[in-house]
Parts: sequence; structure tokens; C-alpha cells
Amino acid sequence: MSAPRAASPVLDRLRIGSAPDSWGVWFPDDARQVPWQRFLDEVAEAGYAWIELGPYGYLPTDPAALRAETDRRDLKVSAGTVFTSLHHGPSVWDATWTHVREVATLTRAMGAGHLVVIPSFWRDDKTAEIIEPPELTVEQWKHLTTGMERLGKRVRDEFGLDIVVHPHADTHLDTEEHVARFLDVTDSDLVNLCLDTGHYAYCGGDSVKLIRTYGERIGYLHLKQVDPDVLADVVAKGTPFGPAVQQGVMCEPPLGVPALSPVLEAAQELDVDLFAIVEQDMYPCPPDRPFPIAQRTRRFLRSCGA
Repeated sequence: MSAPRAASPVLDRLRIGSAPDSWGVWFPDDARQVPWQRFLDEVAEAGYAWIELGPYGYLPTDPAALRAETDRRDLKVSAGTVFTSLHHGPSVWDATWTHVREVATLTRAMGAGHLVVIPSFWRDDKTAEIIEPPELTVEQWKHLTTGMERLGKRVRDEFGLDIVVHPHADTHLDTEEHVARFLDVTDSDLVNLCLDTGHYAYCGGDSVKLIRTYGERIGYLHLKQVDPDVLADVVAKGTPFGPAVQQGVMCEPPLGVPALSPVLEAAQELDVDLFAIVEQDMYPCPPDRPFPIAQRTRRFLRSCGA
């Protein structure tokens, strides 16, 4: 007789959601993306209660209109997202704040509490052309860290939102070394981390180790996996992130790495409420592909206790 199967832990501190990214949405307006109405219909039908806004302008930007759409599908918004180039210093502040204020206004109006902040790519996000050096100078690191602290303070003071900075492939905040350097010199009262398990693995990091080492700085999770075989090819050839996504480097769980159960359990042990938002990069993709993946992923996460 086989031993009884151990029950999955109850991951009751994690609030599971998904995002437009899981439907192949990278841009506010793109003919290769599904219409926003279809995204909202399918994310709700797949069993998710929480969503992110995605690229600003993809979903309706009028709060009343968007709330009507989310309410009738029993959806709630967990965060908005902004891209920043704060490593360029004070010269970009005004333009940065204009964009952040726009997104933060909608985020707050939708009752969300977080703003996911992604550093700008050092490659062009459509052509993959290298547009600046992949390593920052000492001065640029100082601009990045102090700029994020300034942003965190102003966003909190004016909107009551917490910023969570998202390490991301093909940005200056990517590897374990860069993430540790960033966290070690930034104020935890102003800046915390959105740990994206897929991007961190893509860049060679260990998500469980990061949670165990910097647990008090983990303010938000993106759940994602990478295909190790595709990743090995990407690393060997130096393939840019966009083409790597088209190769299928990001895959649905539980087919890739990191294993998500240990990540979720480590996050639960922090004993704080955390959003855990599914994102599977697959721009561009056929319009009928995302929904069944979203359903399977939600079932898988339930089997993990989430």
C-alpha cells in the first residue's frame, strides 16, 4: 500500500492574480494583442480575482469606466506598472513623474496599493538593438538608487501607494549581484522589490534564496517559469529577451524553473499578505492560446495550496 499523499500547505497569505502580460499584452495598442474586453472576460473565467493594469492605456483609463468593467466580472486591481529611466539622473525626473502620476492616479482610483516599477531596457523593446551599455557607471547606480527612493517617497506621499521595483531581463537590475547591490543601498521604508521568479531565474538568480535572505524587502511577487533548455540556448547565443520570448523561453508551470511550490511556501513563511500575480511572457501569441494556459496554471496553483 502506498503512503498517503501529503496535503499541500495552505498558502493563505498569498493573493493570486494574473495580468495582461499572460495574454501576450506588452503595449497599450497593438494589432497582435487580444482586445481588453476579451482579456477581462477570460481572466475572470479562468478563476483569477486580481489583475494588474498592464501597459497604461491598454485597459480603459477612465476609473469609472474601468470599475464598471471589473465590477461586473468580480475582478479587483492589485497594481499599476511604470517603466523608468532614473539612472539617467535628475534630467529625466519631470518626464518620469508625469508618466508615474498618470498611472498612479488610475491605480489609486481602482483601490490598488502598489505600483510596479520596471527599470528601462538597455535594448530597444521592439528591435532588440543595444541602445546603451548593459552595465551602469558608479554615478548611474547612485542616480538609480536615489531616484527610486525619491519616487517611492513621492508616490507614497501623494497617492498612498507603495512602489515595488521589478528586476527584469535586459535591464540594469537583473542578476543576483545587481539585486543585492540595489537592496543593500536603498531605504526599505521607501523601496521594496517585486520578485519576478521567471526573470530572476532567466538572469541566474535563486528566488527561494532571495526570499530567505531579503524577506523583509519582498513586497510583491510575479509568478513565472523559464524553460531551462531554451534558456541555455538563449544564454549561449546571447539572444535578446524579446526574441527569447518568441522562442518560448517563458513557459507555463509546472514545466519550467524555478519550482513554484518552494517559492510560494517561502513567501508564505514571511507571514505577510503578498500579491502573487501570474505572468507568462508570450508576446506575440495566437489569440486562442492564453486562456487554456491560464486555466491550467490556476489549477496548478490551487494544487500547491494557493
